[in-house]
Amino acid sequence: MGMAASQARFLGLTARKNNVEFEGQQINQQRTTLSNQSANYYNDLLGMSVPTPPSVDSYTKTVYTFSDGALTNTITALIAQSNGKYTLSYLSQYEDDFSPIAAGTSVITAEDIGVVGIANDDNYYVGSTLLRKNLGSPIPLTYSNGGTPITVYAAVNAAGDYVYCEDITDVDGTTVTISPDETLTSNDEYVDSLLSSPEQIYKLQQEESQYLALLNSKYGTPASGWVIRYVENSSTGIWQPYFYKADDLYNGNRDGNGNIVSGIDCYTMGSDTKTVEVKNITDCQVEKDSTGRYITVSIPNTSGTMTTYSLTTTTVTDQDAYEDAMNQYEYDKYLYDQSIQDINAKIEIIQAEDKNLELRLKQLDTEQEAIQTEMDSVEKVIQKNTESTFKTFG
Repeated sequence: MGMAASQARFLGLTARKNNVEFEGQQINQQRTTLSNQSANYYNDLLGMSVPTPPSVDSYTKTVYTFSDGALTNTITALIAQSNGKYTLSYLSQYEDDFSPIAAGTSVITAEDIGVVGIANDDNYYVGSTLLRKNLGSPIPLTYSNGGTPITVYAAVNAAGDYVYCEDITDVDGTTVTISPDETLTSNDEYVDSLLSSPEQIYKLQQEESQYLALLNSKYGTPASGWVIRYVENSSTGIWQPYFYKADDLYNGNRDGNGNIVSGIDCYTMGSDTKTVEVKNITDCQVEKDSTGRYITVSIPNTSGTMTTYSLTTTTVTDQDAYEDAMNQYEYDKYLYDQSIQDINAKIEIIQAEDKNLELRLKQLDTEQEAIQTEMDSVEKVIQKNTESTFKTFG
C-alpha cells in the first residue's frame, strides 16, 4: 500500500471511529434518559397509597337503650357536665296503632255520570264498591217517605241530641224524624249498617275527620281531597277504611272507555312506628360497671325527682355504611391495580428499549475494536513507509 493510500485509509478509519464514538455517546445519552424515566415510574410506584379494606369495627358502635312502659328509648348523646352529672339526649320509639299507612295499589274503574270528559264528575269503583268522595265532610244520606227523596245528614242539635237534618248548617230548623216504615239509604254498605242510629253516623263522621287530618299530615293535602271505601273482614266482621287521593283518580291514565288503567296508591289505618327525639336533659346521673359500661341512667323530671332506668347494651353495625365502604375499597383497589399494571407496562417498554440500545452499544464496541485494530495496522504500514522513504533519501 502506498503512502498516499495508507494516509487516506487511516483518515477514513479515523472518521469512522469518530462516528462510532459519537453514536455510542448518543446511545448512552438515550439510556440515561430511559433510566431517568424508569426512576420516575418507580418513584410513582413508591408514592402510591395502597388501598386498605375497611374494618367492620369502624362501623360498629355500642348502643344503650332503656324502656319506659311501651316506649323504647335509644340514647344518642351522653355528655359529661362539670358537676359530674350528664346531659342526655335520646330517641323514643313507640307503636301508634291508629296511623295511616300505605296499602299497595288498586285498580279503579270510572263511570261517567256528568259532563263527558270531566273526570271529577265521574263515579269511581273498586270492583263493585263505590268510592265516597269528600272525606271529612258530612256523610250524605238519601231519605224517602214515599215522596221525593231528599238528602239528610247526621248532626247534634242544640240540646245535644243526635238527629238527622236536611241542612247541616241549620240543625234545629231542619230536623227530620225517620220512622221505621220509612226509607234511609246511602251508597256505602258500611254506612247502611249504621243508619238505624244518627249517633253512629255522626260519630263515624267525626272519626273520618280524624282520618282526614292524619292523612293530610303524613301524605300532604291533595287539592281535590280524599275518597274512601270500607271493606269488611270476613273473619272478624270489622270494617277497614281504605283511602285514595282524589287527584290521583282525576289524573290517572285512562283507556278508550275512560276507565283508569294505572294502579292508584291506596292507604289504610294501621300500626306504625313513631319516633320522637328528646334533647338535652341536664343533671342526669349514670352508673357504670367495672368495665366502664353504663348500666343505669337516672333522669330528673320537672320537679327534680329522679327516675332510674336499667340500660341494655347492644353492639350495632351499620351494615349499609360498611358495604358502601367495602364497595369504595374494591373500586380504589381496581384503580390501584390498574395503575400498577400501567406503570409496569411502561417500565417493561423502557427496559426493552434499553436492552436494544445496550445490544447496539456492544455492536459499536466490537466495531470500534475492529477499527482500532485496523488503524494500528495501517499506522504501522505508514510508519514503515516513512522510515523507508527517509532511508532512501538519507
